[in-house]
Order: sequence, then structure tokens, then C-alpha cells
Amino acid sequence: MTRIALYPGTFDPITNGHIDIIGRAVKMVDKLVIGVAINEAKKPLFSLEERVEMVRSQVEQFSSVADIEVRPFDGLLMHFAEEVGAQSIVRGLRAVSDFEYEFQMVAMNQRLNDDIETVFLMADPRHQAIASRLVKEICSLGGRVSDFVPPAIEARLKERLA
Repeated sequence: MTRIALYPGTFDPITNGHIDIIGRAVKMVDKLVIGVAINEAKKPLFSLEERVEMVRSQVEQFSSVADIEVRPFDGLLMHFAEEVGAQSIVRGLRAVSDFEYEFQMVAMNQRLNDDIETVFLMADPRHQAIASRLVKEICSLGGRVSDFVPPAIEARLKERLA
């Protein structure tokens, strides 16, 4: 049986923290589906197509470890997980506040489908403070974000926020 996991997120933009979680998740599965969420409530800086393309460009480095598929999705996470055949959902945790939110989500998701497990990966200490929202804010105010995102993503941010 092929082990398939889903790693969902908005990825606006993808950060070094996301890439770290992806690099660790691919070691546990045969296939990792990265679901790029359509979430207009978050008012993304980049279009869905741009976010999907940026994620694809940054995860090519892991293609020798596991099969990776990057797909946009809209709607209920559990429906998407079922659609892609995922046995697990991968989530990254940075802080206690992440845990509280994720704890509630797991409880609801288990009620929707208790066959799909949620796996939490703790953020590498070097990446615990990284949040896409903060990266965008720092960049928009002229701050250096090279420690938080890959060079190609930093260039895209600077271009968009110029």
C-alpha cells in the first residue's frame, strides 16, 4: 500500500519553515500531496497560480525522496484528503498557540473521518518564529527576509511589494 500524506497550507508565500516540514514529511511517506488552499479570507498577496508555482519550484529538491504533487484545493480539508487518498495529514507546529488551534481541528477532523490521522512535526528551532504573514510585513517595511524564505521567493516578494 502506498503511504500518502497531505500537507495543506496557504503558502503565501512558502517559507523556509514550510520547506523544512516538507523535507521531513517526505521521509515518512511514498507520496506527499501539498495542498495549496484557496482562502480568500486571508487576502493572499499572491494568486493561487503563483503560490502553486512557487511551491512547485521549491519542492523539486525532494522529488528523489518521495513522489510530490502540488495541487490547489478549495473546500473542506477532509474532503480533499479523501480525494487524494491520504492516510494522514501533516501539520507543522511552531508554538503553543498553533497547538491550541490544531488540537481543535484534529478533534473535528476525526469526527469527519477517523481513518485519516493527523501527524504533527515540530518546527525546527531556527524556523519557529517564521510566519508568512510576518515575512510579508517585514518585507513591505523594507526589512531583510533572506533568513526566512529562499532567494527566489524573496525576489518575488520584493517585486510584488515594491
